[in-house]
Amino acid sequence: MTSITVNAYAKINLELRITAVRPDEFHELETVFQSIELHDTLRCERREGPFRIVCDAPGVPAGPANLVWRAAAALWRHLGRDGEPAGAVVALEKGIPVQAGLGGGSADAAAALVGLARVWGAEMDPAALAAIAAGIGSDVAFFLTGGTALGFGRGERLVPLPDLAPHWVVLVRPGFGISTAEAYRWYDAAAAVGGWPPPAPLNGSWALGTGPIRNDLEGPVAARHPEIAAARTALLASGARAAGMSGSGSAVFGFFEAREAAERALATVGAGASGEGWSHLTRTRPRTGPSGLPGSG
Repeated sequence: MTSITVNAYAKINLELRITAVRPDEFHELETVFQSIELHDTLRCERREGPFRIVCDAPGVPAGPANLVWRAAAALWRHLGRDGEPAGAVVALEKGIPVQAGLGGGSADAAAALVGLARVWGAEMDPAALAAIAAGIGSDVAFFLTGGTALGFGRGERLVPLPDLAPHWVVLVRPGFGISTAEAYRWYDAAAAVGGWPPPAPLNGSWALGTGPIRNDLEGPVAARHPEIAAARTALLASGARAAGMSGSGSAVFGFFEAREAAERALATVGAGASGEGWSHLTRTRPRTGPSGLPGSG
């Protein structure tokens, strides 16, 4: 195969609990991942020469800092090939905003593993692919299957859960992004002075798509960016069954059963994301993994 197009689907966190800080300074998590239809698109094409990433979205690196590059390098090594990855180009079209807590970089890495394995002619066992994904980033393995899943550790240990009933999802990202490192640093600072509640077990409210949705990072982030809490409050006031911040932010999501109600909320709450802000209507997505259709090349 000379080319394949793969969609990289975003996620939201229906719950996110921090249970401990590990000796390696990573945080031990219990979280519930949920795929949504919002996606980036990767076209992986076989081409002579060094491996390249082509992307014109602002703030997206085209070199080794991009998780797509790390995915290519990890797969290349797994295949026993010497030197730097070569013989492919990935054209990346961004639909998922960066620094939003929606997993865009990790989703791209998972999609790149699937697409590059095809264009490099490698038959990959799913378990081997998952092992490579876990070594790239904390939640990359989740995006190989998607759907609804419980994540442990740094998010790399996964337990598939029954797919959540379909919901419409309104996403609101204020006019700024938040790095994962910042969010966890703010959490640690709050926890050190007793400024944030102690860890609690998952409560399972996500199973019904009803509140409250708890994200242990939301309080420390919202303390510095009140727009987060304002967006959550506005979504609930607009009829969302549940709302919360996804991952380390800055995107906030609200669940709706009916499209009409979601569209009204988008028109109302999304207006507050004017200027450099962003808002979007999407849906939850069942467990299917990255989708790809062979290109015509």
